[in-house]
Amino acid sequence: MGLSYDILIADDHPLFRSALRQALFAGLGDTISLNEVGSIADLQTQLATRADWDLVLLDLNMPGAYGFSGLAQLRGQYPHIPVIMISAQEEGSVVRRAKDFGASGFIPKSATLEDIQASVQAVLEGGVCWPPGLDNPTGMTPEQQSISARVASLTPQQFRVLTMVCDGLLNKQIAYELDVSEATIKAHVTAIFRKLEVRTRTQAALALQQMELSKTG
Repeated sequence: MGLSYDILIADDHPLFRSALRQALFAGLGDTISLNEVGSIADLQTQLATRADWDLVLLDLNMPGAYGFSGLAQLRGQYPHIPVIMISAQEEGSVVRRAKDFGASGFIPKSATLEDIQASVQAVLEGGVCWPPGLDNPTGMTPEQQSISARVASLTPQQFRVLTMVCDGLLNKQIAYELDVSEATIKAHVTAIFRKLEVRTRTQAALALQQMELSKTG
């Protein structure tokens, strides 16, 4: 049988990516093809190159993402690609917010190989995979829902610029990192502020921080 499912693993830990590969190949054999990336920027590059992936396995805490911002942006730009969130944070509130942000499932990093295989199989077949016993923990606030929609409206390049702004980089530093002109970055920042409905870099950073997990409770 030829390869039928193309899966993209987005996780910054090589050992866990290796474990995922072993689990998926052991359970799904020659029905899958896997590729890996280690950051949100690399994920965006892969998706810009091709957008017909059957599934993305997305680590919650990836370089270049603020909490669920990577998921929101991915769902906004590529709503046809199912996403399973993967995280060592397994609290009900984390799982609930992954669902609110548009994921098709959630795999705890403590999951067994069999559970990983079953979860991935379920989503590939058009279903969902949520941990058993999920009650009804608190989800997103209306403000977070609104910010999520705004973040999801950003282009991949605007999203990269936003995360670099929030990391404290100046326009000229961002221009150097992305190998574009400072005028281009200024135009991106103006568009980002308009989409996020903010006026300052501090307000933009605060908006993105709304996508992160609450540090209290």
